[in-house]
Amino acid sequence: MRCPFCASEDTQVKDSRPTEDGAAIRRRRLCGSCDARFTTFERVQLRELVILKSSGKKVPFDREKLVRSISIAVRKREIDQDKVETMVSTIVRKLEALGDTEIGSSVLGEMVMQGLQELDEVAFVRYASVYNNFSRVEDFEKFLSRMAGQSE
Repeated sequence: MRCPFCASEDTQVKDSRPTEDGAAIRRRRLCGSCDARFTTFERVQLRELVILKSSGKKVPFDREKLVRSISIAVRKREIDQDKVETMVSTIVRKLEALGDTEIGSSVLGEMVMQGLQELDEVAFVRYASVYNNFSRVEDFEKFLSRMAGQSE
């Protein structure tokens, strides 16, 4: 494994353990050249997934992009990063279970929205505002009133 700090390939695994959900192995590594420490994750990948955008463009599924987008939604909320990782792993397993290699971006977006709604309502609204392209205060009001109507 190449060091992300100095690009040396002289790294050693210092500690390995499964993640909370058991879907990956977390490895703490030490660079022999610059003594930097970093973490890597090893996961099983059943198939190469492709996301079909609404424009018709096909892009490879990027797990890290999914983690980043969810992390932005939960930023400054008291949500442990392990819960985000668990949510992402659950979404990836659901995508793989669909049995199709091409997944519509709307399917992925709805899975993220469902996961965030269960995890944290504020993060859910944040994500929804970007996902649904809210541009006015009225968009938020309509969305929140629909949410309030569903919870009654």
